[in-house]
Amino acid sequence: MTALSRSLTIERPGSHTLAEGPLPEPGAGEVRVRVAAAGICMSDREVYDGHRDPAYVRYPVVPGHEWSGTVDAVGEGVDPSLTGRRTVAEGFRACGRCERCRYGETSLCSAGYDETGFTRPGAFADHLVVPARLLHPLADDADLRAAALLEPAAVIAAAVRAGAPEPGERIAVLGAGTLGLLAVQLLAAVSPAELTVIDPREGRAAQALDFGASEARTPKEAEEVRGRYDLVVETAGAPSTAADACLLARRGGRVVLTGMFTPGAVGIDPVHLSLSQLTVRSVFGASSAAWSYAVRAFTAGLLDPAPLITHEFPLERFAEAVALVGSGDPGTGKVLLRP
Repeated sequence: MTALSRSLTIERPGSHTLAEGPLPEPGAGEVRVRVAAAGICMSDREVYDGHRDPAYVRYPVVPGHEWSGTVDAVGEGVDPSLTGRRTVAEGFRACGRCERCRYGETSLCSAGYDETGFTRPGAFADHLVVPARLLHPLADDADLRAAALLEPAAVIAAAVRAGAPEPGERIAVLGAGTLGLLAVQLLAAVSPAELTVIDPREGRAAQALDFGASEARTPKEAEEVRGRYDLVVETAGAPSTAADACLLARRGGRVVLTGMFTPGAVGIDPVHLSLSQLTVRSVFGASSAAWSYAVRAFTAGLLDPAPLITHEFPLERFAEAVALVGSGDPGTGKVLLRP
């Protein structure tokens, strides 16, 4: 009998199908992965609703850019010892040849945007095929359920590397969603003098304290500490949070923006920016170096995404799962699909 594999395809905004087809075969330089878990994020919800920038999605598409699994087949030219390895993989299909890639900034590849789950088949499926060069193998006993969150962890690792935190600094994290809570874990490992989390949700603030934050404030309470922080990591992507992050930073401080902002977001005051001599960086995706950072932290036990997971669904219940994401339910954290 021919082996079969299921995949969930968004044919067009608002329309999806779950179909069974032939098991995908890896080509030269590729591996096939049996998916263990795949996270759903707001970007996936945007793809489903048709709100993602057309330059960053190609319909029909099998979504799923946050995932973990086990290599179960390798293509020509790939080390056969990878078979059976637990793994995650970078999403960006960087060319590896352009100037930015050669410099190590693979998330800035000039060959054009190409990403698993958006322009290439993703992990809302039993199996997916990816280039072996993008793999980041995990420990033999790695928790694959938690490892599905290593993609957002890699984005935050990119932000942490850009912010260059030092021991003893005062650091603020603006937003306590998935990205913000992962940021707290990575930043707490640097031993800051203060690690403040700013979020209006009491439950998320309490979780941030469990993860190593020294205090939690609401946005209103944060107005009292403007100009205090050496480093501010913004993760919320709310209309005012880019501007708010710059106001929280001390003169000469650093700000890293990781939230995905929508049109109409409040801009950063250029007068404040120049007079305060701030360094402002933005992050979109993660380079190979950021992926390595996140995987090392996960393997060393400095990063534990598992407590962020609140819901798990089979592929058959995708509609129910995606409806939870972005619903505003305070009890909803990371939602996983488990093929």
